[in-house]
Amino acid sequence: MDPELAAAGALLRERGLLAASPMTAPIAEARASSDRVSAFLGKGIAPLRDERTLTLPGGLRARLYRPDGVVAPPLLVYAHGGSFAVGSLDGWDHMLRELVRASGVAALHIDYRMMPEHRFPVAHDDMLAGFRWAAAHAAALGVDGARLALGGDSAGANLALGAALTLRDAGEVQPRALLLHYGAYSTDTSSASWQRFGQNAAGLSIASAEWLWANYLTAPEQREDWRAAPLLAPMAGLPPCLLTIGELDPLLDQSLELAAKLNAAGVRWRLHRYAGLNHGFIRYARLVGAVRRCLTETATALAEELHHG
Repeated sequence: MDPELAAAGALLRERGLLAASPMTAPIAEARASSDRVSAFLGKGIAPLRDERTLTLPGGLRARLYRPDGVVAPPLLVYAHGGSFAVGSLDGWDHMLRELVRASGVAALHIDYRMMPEHRFPVAHDDMLAGFRWAAAHAAALGVDGARLALGGDSAGANLALGAALTLRDAGEVQPRALLLHYGAYSTDTSSASWQRFGQNAAGLSIASAEWLWANYLTAPEQREDWRAAPLLAPMAGLPPCLLTIGELDPLLDQSLELAAKLNAAGVRWRLHRYAGLNHGFIRYARLVGAVRRCLTETATALAEELHHG
């Protein structure tokens, strides 16, 4: 493991900032503990001048981040990770502020509904509704509706890819790029990276993944529904995909398989692999140089696709 990431983990433990698993803890405590960890990781990251929390039709909440001094920037519609069960708008503030500052791209973070209160396909539908709303209201948001992207991390990357596939199949407004951090693209936990890195009960494990799918889905046959497992879908016609993955992530093989499928379908893609990083690293930029590098490289690639692509 990257020594700075290991030190960050030790520091969190010293501060008593341990994220409770929704698999074993009451959901309210799991969410609160995730937010406490995020607040510490984001300490000192100043807000942008223009940040707004919005209520979309149907009561769906979202938070808009606009880059300082950029007129009509492109827009990234984003979903956080957290096993479809934890995570919040506040918890990803610092990461999205840094991404927006570095890229010059605005972000709209969708507060999709989570399990156990809301199960598949509610989160997928919320992500889709958020993107459609942003596309229809780009002028009111002060962003360029011709330069939209979809993105997310972990469960959020699953939602971003699933939404892009749905938009493609419906012939609707298409994102210009996808930004996918260590996504959960399949319900299968039998791959080599799962067997090698998914045995640690304290991290993303086979046991926690099986719990996730058992509680997110409402019927066993939904494990084969590409809206839940987008790796099952054909990839032709997708926009350029920017992928990141840690070399110690149980989901490594899923990112590699997605890259291979994109390549076979003629879709442009980039895959950034980070030595020493495990699952869920994207919020650790304040403490870990490799994560800062990931955000910089991600921001540069996103800017290239949306500003100049």
